Amino acid sequence: MEYSKKELLNEEIKHIDIKSFDSTLMIEAMEKMSFTARETARAAKILDMMIADKDCSAWLTLAGSTSAAGCMQVYVDMVNHNMIDAIVSTGASIVDMDFFEALGFKHYKGNQFVDDSKLREIYVDRIYDTYIDEEQLQDCDLTIKKIADSLEPRPYSSREFIKAMGKYLKENSKKKNSLIQTAYEKNVPIFCPAFSDSSAGFGLVAHQVERIKQKKPYVTIDSVADFRELTEIKMKAGHTGLFMIGGGVPKNFAQDTVVCAEVLGFEAPMHKYAIQITVADVRDGACSSSTLKEASSWGKVETIYEQMVYAEATAVLPAIASYVYHKGNWKNRKPREWSKLF
Repeated sequence: MEYSKKELLNEEIKHIDIKSFDSTLMIEAMEKMSFTARETARAAKILDMMIADKDCSAWLTLAGSTSAAGCMQVYVDMVNHNMIDAIVSTGASIVDMDFFEALGFKHYKGNQFVDDSKLREIYVDRIYDTYIDEEQLQDCDLTIKKIADSLEPRPYSSREFIKAMGKYLKENSKKKNSLIQTAYEKNVPIFCPAFSDSSAGFGLVAHQVERIKQKKPYVTIDSVADFRELTEIKMKAGHTGLFMIGGGVPKNFAQDTVVCAEVLGFEAPMHKYAIQITVADVRDGACSSSTLKEASSWGKVETIYEQMVYAEATAVLPAIASYVYHKGNWKNRKPREWSKLF
């Protein structure tokens, strides 16, 4: 079967709006059930406690492709309504998905039962049942290069570079409510400890190669600076809570700030609240960077208010976030604006 790009890229992914429905009654009913339903309800209650705790700084960690799959607006609304003070993410969620759409591009409904070799011929990339135009992704790569070309050639933390991306979007974006731009305007720092593992990597490599040919200095990303800066936020914040979508590097990076602070001679409390939504397995000894109870043995997470939810995130995240939004405790939170630390 032959495909045309126009035929395949014809139905946009619509991002769910947690403000448009109230999941409170459903979450309260699920609390009386068992299995994943009760775990989801308890996660929602813990997240609400985190938001209601005026002494707690709330952090979001993102891994996986939920932003491409229709949850991008969930994270934007959480930042916009003062539920999140800092973000640690994979590069893909921030660059290939959020920045990509801010430039005016889209993700499209697709089909996982497809001949991927045919998709490659017409430059359509696939994330399970979601399609992306590869030529548009390459434009995203080159926009990152353009931003790097405009900066002073020196090392940058990913937080610092993403702030420059936010400034660029404020002046040039076609979609005004991206996560990067919203976080930039709200002074919520975004860290991508594996920043180059995304479209940003292609753009930065192109930037460096061009500068090397010209015998000129170039921009680099300093991941150690990322760790130092996030640890500085932890030391300043004191009590913190983690809302983790997926696991991997973002999850471990955020948890490790407690240990890093201790290495620096500062006694930072373990993360007081922790929720992880994941489909990862514990049998490989990891669960995409340890279960939350296991993390307690490392001195990272307290175990009083922690909840693992073993579910595909797009199925439970909107209900959890809608519950917290409609409970309204975010209205009484003081914005931390951690970006102003730097």
